Amino acid sequence: MTVESEANELEATLARLRTAWIERRPDHDQRRDDLKRLRSALKERLDLMVQAISADFGHRSSHESMLGDGMSVFNEIDHMLAHLKSWMKTDHRSAGWRMWPAKAQVRYVPLGVIGIIAPWNYPVSLALIPIATAIAAGNHVYLKPSEHTPKTSEFLRALLADVFPDDRVAVALGDAETGRAFAGLPFDHLLFTGSTEVGKKVMAAAAPNLTPVTLELGGKSPAYVGEAARFGKAVSRIVSGKLFNAGQTCIAPDYALVPLARKSEFVEAIRAEVAARYAQIDANPDYTHIVNEGQYRRLRALIDEARGKGVEVLTLVGFTDQAKATSERLLEPTLVIDPGEDCRIMQEEIFGPILVVKTYSTPDEAIAYILGKPRPLSFYCFSDDKREVEKMLGNVVAGGVCVNDTLLHVACNNLPFGGVGASGMGHYHAREGFVTFSKAMPVLFQARAPLTDKFKPPYGRLANTMVKLFAR
Repeated sequence: MTVESEANELEATLARLRTAWIERRPDHDQRRDDLKRLRSALKERLDLMVQAISADFGHRSSHESMLGDGMSVFNEIDHMLAHLKSWMKTDHRSAGWRMWPAKAQVRYVPLGVIGIIAPWNYPVSLALIPIATAIAAGNHVYLKPSEHTPKTSEFLRALLADVFPDDRVAVALGDAETGRAFAGLPFDHLLFTGSTEVGKKVMAAAAPNLTPVTLELGGKSPAYVGEAARFGKAVSRIVSGKLFNAGQTCIAPDYALVPLARKSEFVEAIRAEVAARYAQIDANPDYTHIVNEGQYRRLRALIDEARGKGVEVLTLVGFTDQAKATSERLLEPTLVIDPGEDCRIMQEEIFGPILVVKTYSTPDEAIAYILGKPRPLSFYCFSDDKREVEKMLGNVVAGGVCVNDTLLHVACNNLPFGGVGASGMGHYHAREGFVTFSKAMPVLFQARAPLTDKFKPPYGRLANTMVKLFAR
C-alpha cells in the first residue's frame, strides 16, 4: 500500500466513524452495554492475551500480564459502570444574582471521534482503558496500537472487531509512518502514550487541525527515601516498582534518593531483596524480557557508558549462559551508583531494570535536586514523618504521587492519571477521564421577562439604576 493510499484509508475510516456518531450518538444504555461487552470479551480471552504479549516480548511474566494488562482494565471498567450515570448528569450551577432569574447548567456532551495512540509496554491496558473511557463519555474511537507488539495489536484488532461495529471502534495497524499520518488526522481529541520525544512530534502533527491532545509521557521518576522511612519496606517496594515488567513502566522509579550515611546499607538491602526474588533469571517465568533488540541495545549502552566513565555499576543477579541471555534480550537487575549528570543514564528515562542510586545530605538538598530536573510523571516519598512528607509534597510537583509505595496510585479508581510539563498534559482515569473526552458545555436558560430586556438605548433613569446596581 502506498503512503497516499494508506492516508486515504485512514481518512475514510475516520469519516465513517464520525458519520456514524453524528447519526446516532451513544446514549447511557448503549455506553453501559458497550463497556460490559468489552469487559466480557477480554475476560474470555485472557489466556490468548497473555500468550500474545509474551510472544511479543520474547517472554513476559504471566502474572504481570494478568495484573498490568488484565486486572487494570477490569478495575477501570467496573469503576465506570458504577459511576457512569452520575457522571452524565447535568451539573446545575448558580447563575448569580446579576443574571436572575436566568438558570445555568453544565452538560457533559461527547466530543465525537477520539484518536488513541497506544504504547508497547502495557499494550492491552494502555489501549483498552482509554477506549473504555472514551466509550463511557459517548464517543467513537480510532485506535493505533504499537507496531513493536504486532501479535498483541492483532489480538486487539480481533477483540475489538468482535465487540464493536467498525463504525464505532476501528483499529489502524502499521508502522511509525502510519502513526505519523494517524496523528495528523482531524480527531475531536487525541490521546498519545509514549516517550516525550515522540510526544512532541504527535503534538506538532495535531497542531494544524487544532486537535486537542492528551499526552501521557514519562521522565525520570524519583523515589525519595527519608531518614524516617521504614527502610526494609521502602527497599522492598522500590524493587517491586522497578522490576515489574522488567522496569518497562512509565511510572517506574527511575532513581532513588537515599541519605548519604545509609548508601551502603541501601545497596546491600536492594541486593538481598533482588536475590530473594530471583535466585537466577535464566528461563525464570517470573522475569520479563526486554521487548525488542533496539530497547535492549539502548539499555546496554546506558550501562556501558556509565561503567566507561568510572561509575560504580553493580549487577544484582547474573546469568548461567550470557550468550543465550543476550539472544533472548534478558537484562539483569542492575544498580548504578551516583553517576554524574553528564551520563546518558541521568539524561533520559531508563525504562528497564536499572536503578540509579543518588545520595543526599539534607531533605532540602534532595528537593533542590528534584526541582532541578523536568517534572516527573511520578514521585515516590518514603517516610513515616508527616512533616517530612508534607514538606516534600509542598515542594515537588509531579504527575502523581505515592507515599510509602510505588506504582499503586495509578490503580486507585478515584484518582486521575496524567503528567505535568515534560511528563505530559491532561488526565484520564476516574471522572477526570470522562471529562477529558467530553465537552463541558455551559448552558444558560434565559427567563421570559428578564430585567436585561430593559437595558437598551436610549439609556435613561432605569439604565442608570441598573448600572449602579450591577457594577458595584
